[in-house]
Amino acid sequence: MSTNEKVPVFVLSKTAGYRHESIPAGVEGIRQLGISFNAFEADFSEDASLVSAENLSRYAAVVFLQTSGDFLNAEQLAGLQRYVQGGGGFVGIHCAAAGMTNAPWYGELVGAVFADHPEPQDGVVAVENKDHVIVAGLPEEWNWFDEWYNFDANPRGKVDVLLSIDEKTYEGGKLGGDHPLAWCREFDGGRSFYTSLGHFDDAYADPEFMDHLLKGILWAARKV
Repeated sequence: MSTNEKVPVFVLSKTAGYRHESIPAGVEGIRQLGISFNAFEADFSEDASLVSAENLSRYAAVVFLQTSGDFLNAEQLAGLQRYVQGGGGFVGIHCAAAGMTNAPWYGELVGAVFADHPEPQDGVVAVENKDHVIVAGLPEEWNWFDEWYNFDANPRGKVDVLLSIDEKTYEGGKLGGDHPLAWCREFDGGRSFYTSLGHFDDAYADPEFMDHLLKGILWAARKV
């Protein structure tokens, strides 16, 4: 997949809570993804002061890679909100759902708030809404080893669910018969895409996961 011109993307991986060891692999994987497909050009940072409406206005999408804890102050959160309300794109990866838990708007932006997870294990991921560009071309089901997130509430009904998991294929799920894993939505003037996959380094070298991520970034940026 390529676009006529490279899409400018800002990637923030600041943590104020748990820090995933896979962040360097995620940074390099996203960098190479943009280069390999000539699709986007990313700036990477752990400086939350760059999360301002003025700075973010230079980008078609902002990616929160494994961000955690209260990693934004009130001014930075307001800057992110103005950016989204101005039509900006947001992408949250894995632990992004575990950040800013006392900020209701941020939870709505992501779509759900992380609750807990069982020990990492194999599970079977299913593609929903097979016609959506973010999951187009992915196998209908595939085996995946990850840290399966439980959320404070099921986001279905307010988001477009793209991936889900059958809780019968692993132990520790708490959402019952309907457990979304990735979704997207039009939100507050902008676009939001979130995937809960991506705990381990291996994900960021996996063609199917990275295809999912590439299309999610371009969808959030309104390029596909």
